Amino acid sequence: MGKAIVALCLLAGVAAFFLFDVNSYLSLDTIKTNRDRLLAYTGEHSLSAVLIFILLYIVQAALSLPGSGLFTLTGGFLFGTVAGALYANIGATGGATLAFLSARYLFHDWVEARWGRRLGAFQRGFAHNAFGYLISLRLMPIFPFFIINLLSGLTKARLGTFAAATSLGIIPGSLVYAYAGRQLGTINLLRDIASPGVLAAFTLLGLLALAPTVYRAISGKRNAAPS
Repeated sequence: MGKAIVALCLLAGVAAFFLFDVNSYLSLDTIKTNRDRLLAYTGEHSLSAVLIFILLYIVQAALSLPGSGLFTLTGGFLFGTVAGALYANIGATGGATLAFLSARYLFHDWVEARWGRRLGAFQRGFAHNAFGYLISLRLMPIFPFFIINLLSGLTKARLGTFAAATSLGIIPGSLVYAYAGRQLGTINLLRDIASPGVLAAFTLLGLLALAPTVYRAISGKRNAAPS
């Protein structure tokens, strides 16, 4: 009964997003058109603006909805690079953690029952090196944010490890988008922010973060090999 209620709540949230065409409001043009009103509200009601921003970001990430890049960009535009990145980090990490918990609660037992034996070695390996793997996945832009949230919930990764790796791993991207938000008037498309050089740098960071995990795995195999 509990799983059915959680599933219905998630489906209702996603359905409402598309039914009320919320996605049409999540655009650079909308932010630019309402920039003066947004700045005025933030200036007069700074605390409520921060809380609303974080809450909306949590809902977006928890329901695996589009718009994370725009949210972070808007955070930088409204609150500044550092504060905007911080608030975006809190919202994204909170929403990702809820998505992780939802996937684990709804599907983990089913996955274990169906493929537990086949995935046993992978699950143990991921649980042992979860922090390194997750940091790398968060840094590399080739892996969608929401996919990592949902698939991680099906592994044996600990909640604290997932939340910490998520919070640390998204810092570079949050800072880049929040900084870009300060130059909102010069940006026409979100993909203008993520230049090939920026994407390559993030990928390199992800590979560097994965290096210690790979080294430990190779060293473990060498030590385990008979002399």
